[in-house]
This record gives sequence, structure tokens and C-alpha cells, in this order.
Amino acid sequence: MAAPNTKPRVYLAGPDVFLSSPIARGDALKAICQKYDLVGLFPFDNELSGFEPHSFGLAHAIRGPSMDVGTAYEMGVGAALGKVVVGYTLDGGMGYVDKVHTWAGDKNLVRGDDGHLRDVGGMAVEEFNMEAGTSGLIDNLMMSCGIEKLCLSEEEAVEVLADTLHRRQVKSASS
Repeated sequence: MAAPNTKPRVYLAGPDVFLSSPIARGDALKAICQKYDLVGLFPFDNELSGFEPHSFGLAHAIRGPSMDVGTAYEMGVGAALGKVVVGYTLDGGMGYVDKVHTWAGDKNLVRGDDGHLRDVGGMAVEEFNMEAGTSGLIDNLMMSCGIEKLCLSEEEAVEVLADTLHRRQVKSASS
């Protein structure tokens, strides 16, 4: 955890680097982090070399129904390093099956003889947590359930991240 009087540093991974104004986006994300007493580090920041982040705050899907693959990789690295990994989506919490329907179109999805929803290539569409009245997980099972929390906004993600880091710091100090 951070030394006393040192704010935790958070790596802000995600597809935001591909936006037409990535620096402005990074500044906006860093401002949210600052509000919660965290230091946000955006991939374009020069201050990234030789640092050990306390956590990874990560982002949303692009170019299809699933999250950005580069971000998924970074989330996996963060988790493997024992970092707190929190994600967010900007699609209002649309379930993965609904995202696939929107992206592929209903005519390109069929219910197979085995009962599974399948795409035109015969690949099953993950229908996890499809309890009555829900549209299932927000993304692939590994992404939705392999992190601290998948939130519905950047602000919520940073708040969860700050709270989780604070709880870990208190627990560590009392041990």
C-alpha cells in the first residue's frame, strides 16, 4: 500500500488512447481520480517509467460487443500482479447477449439444437447469469467476474477503487 501521506497511484488503462482527443480524456479521468484522493496515470504520461502502481483502473468496450482486447490484457496483467482491478462500461449496463444481438443482428444468431445461442460460425454466445428479467453479464465471464467490480460509470469505478484501496490499507495497518 502507499506510504503514509502518499496517494495511491492508479494506472488508467483502456481504449481511451484511441480517441481523437486522448490527452483531454486522460486529464478528465485523472481529475476524477484526484477527487477520490488517487493519482491517475494515463498511458501517455511521461511519469509511467519505473513506477509501481497500487492498482489498475480500467475501461470499456470498443469495436464490437466485447471490451478492447488490449485492455483485457492489461486487466489480466494487473490481476496477475495482485493489483486491484476495477472496470467500467459506458453502455448503461447492457448485457452481453444483448450486445451481441445488437452487433451481429438477430438473423445472424440462432438457437442451436443443443439449446445454446450461436453465431453464424457456430460459436456459442455466453449466456451466463440470465436469470428471469436480466440480460446477463455485461461482458465475457472472465472480465465480468474476474475483477473487483465492473461499474456503470468512470466515477463509480474510481469510487470503488478508492474504497477498496482504503479498506486494504486499514486492514494492512491493523495486521
